[in-house]
Amino acid sequence: MKIKNFRLPFGIDWSLFLAPLLLSVIGIVMIFSVTYSTKPALMISQIVYLILGLSLAIFLTFFDYRNLRGLSLFIYLIDLALLILVLIIGDRTMGSTRWIDFKVFQLQPSEIGKLLILLFLARIVSETERFNFKKIFLILIITGAPVLLILLQPDFGTAMVIVVELFIILFFSKIKKIILVAILGAMMVFAPVGWHFLKDYQKQRIYTFMNPSSDPYGSGYNVTQAKITVGSGGLMGQGIGRGTQIQLNFLPIAHTDFIFASTAEAVGFVGSSFLLLLLLFLIYRVINVAKVAKDSFGFYFAITWGLTLMFQVFVNIGMNLGIVPVTGIPLPFVSSGGSQMLTNFAAIGILQSIYLRHRKISF
Repeated sequence: MKIKNFRLPFGIDWSLFLAPLLLSVIGIVMIFSVTYSTKPALMISQIVYLILGLSLAIFLTFFDYRNLRGLSLFIYLIDLALLILVLIIGDRTMGSTRWIDFKVFQLQPSEIGKLLILLFLARIVSETERFNFKKIFLILIITGAPVLLILLQPDFGTAMVIVVELFIILFFSKIKKIILVAILGAMMVFAPVGWHFLKDYQKQRIYTFMNPSSDPYGSGYNVTQAKITVGSGGLMGQGIGRGTQIQLNFLPIAHTDFIFASTAEAVGFVGSSFLLLLLLFLIYRVINVAKVAKDSFGFYFAITWGLTLMFQVFVNIGMNLGIVPVTGIPLPFVSSGGSQMLTNFAAIGILQSIYLRHRKISF
């Protein structure tokens, strides 16, 4: 009797679906834990976006990602238009104008821009054999235009993520590394100029990071409370919905920027370590897609998205632990937010499409 080799249906990487799904479920549980008494609708909204995100990921899995290469300019221009539109008609919340209210849902163009801008960059870089001055200038303009619009909102965190995407994709490209160092050096030289464009609260966050004890009841309050919240979880946590820091409202925006601190208080060091390991496993699987990609467009997209994902995880958890300044970067799949959920699941769908087609499976 001959036993056939077991093969999972469709030949997709199921871990690329299961890990984000599990992260999203953890996020929904934690959002419920910190908002059920004040904003119960947030959990329902997150569940709806999870369903929409999964549907989008499944659609993009069976959509040939190579078609996105030809559509990338059009997609980029759409995001650019949305970034301009948000400055004109966007809703202003907590001092920033980041969302367009379509009544049925709110859209954050800067968040989806992480994905849409990367698609166009991956196309440009994959088609470039020689990085001359004209090509480098074009790439800097392509990235700089949306970054400037995002800074005007202002949204320093998302702008920083897109700049990181640029440096990651250029690092793996055929550009001479001395040119990359020169670009980085030029940015550092002009950094003092950029300082003058930061809002007062953004400058204060940097001051607080350098000296957390300088204003514990003002600009340093969130970071101080986040560290207390993480520590109060201990080894096993205080339980879902039972954390004293959260239930007594000591930690603001516990469902978005400080979702990791909320998780640590609820499930402790053991549970939060599991969450971190799950995020790292997902990053590992994304990078694996880059390794098997059959074309440069797929490779550049996958490797850049994987390492950008790592950067976002490091910054979000770092600001919860007080080791990096607070920038408002969400924890992927876990933090509350429809735009980030849809964006991340769309990326998962594209990555599945890259993985699926490296096996040359027809269906």
